[in-house]
Formats: sequence, C-alpha cells, structure tokens
Amino acid sequence: MFEEIKRPTLVVDTDKVRRNVLRMKERADRNGVALRPHLKTHQSRVVGRLFRDLGIRTGTVSSVGMARFFADDGWDDLTIAFPANLREIREMDELAGRIRLGLLADNPDTVRALSAGLSRPVDLWIKIDTGSRRCGIEAGDEAGLRAMSEAVRKSPRLRLAGVLSHDSRTYQVRGPEAVAALYREGRDALLSAEAFLAAEGWPDLRASFGDTPSMSLVEDWSGLDEARPGNFAYYDLQQFVTGSCSAGDIAAAVACPVVGVYPRRGEAVVYGGAVHLSKQSQTLPDGEVSYGALFEMRDGRWTGFREGARVRGVTQEHGILRLPPELAESLRVGDLAFVCPVHSCLAADLLRPDTIYI
Repeated sequence: MFEEIKRPTLVVDTDKVRRNVLRMKERADRNGVALRPHLKTHQSRVVGRLFRDLGIRTGTVSSVGMARFFADDGWDDLTIAFPANLREIREMDELAGRIRLGLLADNPDTVRALSAGLSRPVDLWIKIDTGSRRCGIEAGDEAGLRAMSEAVRKSPRLRLAGVLSHDSRTYQVRGPEAVAALYREGRDALLSAEAFLAAEGWPDLRASFGDTPSMSLVEDWSGLDEARPGNFAYYDLQQFVTGSCSAGDIAAAVACPVVGVYPRRGEAVVYGGAVHLSKQSQTLPDGEVSYGALFEMRDGRWTGFREGARVRGVTQEHGILRLPPELAESLRVGDLAFVCPVHSCLAADLLRPDTIYI
C-alpha cells in the first residue's frame, strides 16, 4: 500500500479527519457557537475542502500567505490569527478586496497604521492575553482596552469585530479537570474584556476563543460566539497525553524509512529527523521524553501505539528509535516506521510537499 514512499512522508487518514471534524462541529452546534477552525494544522486544500463539504465555511489562518493559499481555493471568510504584520499591509489590502478578512491588533499604533495603509474595509479583532503571556492586551488592562477602542473608532475602514484569545496554557496540563479550570479562567477573562468594551460603546462584539484541549474536553461553551480549534483535525501525541483524544483519533502519521537496525542496543534509526518531525518533545506518562511514538499498524492503518517504542532523539535527518526487544529483532532496513508526531501542525508544515491521503 505504501510502496511509493521513498522519503519521510506525512500520511493522513481522511476517515479519521472526517470523524474528528464532525465531532467538533456537533459540539459547536450544541453550544450555538460558530466554528472557525484553524487551517494551519493541515495547510491542505484536500482537508480544507473536507471542512467545506461538512458545512464549515469560515476559517482561521496564521499568515497572509496562508490566507492567500486558501482564498485561491474558494475560502472567502478568513481571520489571520496572528498580530498584523505592518510590512504586509499592501498584501492584506489586496486580500481584503477578494474576501472578508479579519486582522488582529493589540496596540493603537497597529490600528493607526492599518487605518492609514488599507484602502478596503477589514474586520479587526482585539487580541486579549488570558494568561499565555505571548501577545495581547491583558483582560484587566482598562486603559489599554480604552486606547484600542478610541483608535478603532477613528478609523473608517476598520470594523471592530470583537475580542479574541488562544489560551496555550491548556497544552501544558493533563486531564479534563485541569484543562477545564484553565478554560474557564481564560474564557471569563475574555468575556470581561468584551463587557468592558460594551460599556465603552461597542454593544455587538463577538468573543472568539480557541484551543483544541478546551474545545475537545469542555462541554459548556456558554458566552462564546466563535471557536477556533485547529489541531483537532489531526490530533497528535501531545493531545493524547493531555487527554484531548484517544490514540485511535490521531489522523496523521509520518512514514519514515528505516536505515539502520541495532538489536544489541535495542534501537533503530529512521530517515525522519528534526526537519521532518520538528524538535518538539513530549514527556510521556512514564516520565520518558519522546520526540514521537511508534504506531502499531494493521491492514495499512494505525490502530494504536506500539508499547515500549518511541523516538528517543532527533538530529537534522536522523530519528533514533528506542524499541522493545521483539521489534528490534524483527525490524529490517528498508521497512517503514509510522511515527505519531508530537505536534502534527509542525510535521504537516515541514512535510507539505510530501503528503499522501488514504
């Protein structure tokens, strides 16, 4: 089935993707929340069309180039969920002439520059920091929120759409209770910023929130208008350890040719290193650090993890596998090892030219 694979290749199980997307859409529908999935996880027109076939017409991206990629394939309502890069105003303006475009800002200088540089209207989202300490105005910073409100009010081309946050803290904890606690804290902070802006004269703003652990594990999305998870389409080892998914939900694997087998030390080396899997690691429940897990394969599909098998280290092209004795004895040079990436978004980005769909 995989005879054509000659180098590290991302293999995507489209049946699993469809199930994952349908499950998330049902959760959004039950909560009356619009689903605007983050398309950066897959960066794939094949998967993007699957979303649209299931009735999902709005998307999130992380760059102007990604927005253009999906706009060229028929997406006409996209939010770039990354602080607006003022060096790309001309490109953003061109996109705004083709689609409904949403941009992010967390300071008045960006607002003023966008207002001066854009000739077409765009939706502006105020990025709120709900605890991640990456980008955004802290929810309790009333002076900062007021300054943003005043700057947007002076711009004829910026439509204030609402407040937006991504709480990356949920990726660092394990289990539904820990995720739910952070979700509630982050959601409430976002809604407090929305309420403050309503009192400043913006009564019809939307609250956009999104991270895969929260959206996968928490049932109550009340107060939100829009959810923007992305990783749920594929899931990965990090999400499995967090508890967001089962091993059977993971829809992406990296097929890596075996180039060396060393039974005496219980290891093998695959053609699949940092430039294919990334250098992101995950501490497993047993305390071991892994750069990927090995899937158990059956009839051309991965069904779960191979116990005791993991990627213990990576260099640029090499992946070093730690194997149980029976697998170290049976594995042969030239075989394919199917690796569950720690972070499927990074693997998908690194392997975009080398992806097959099954």
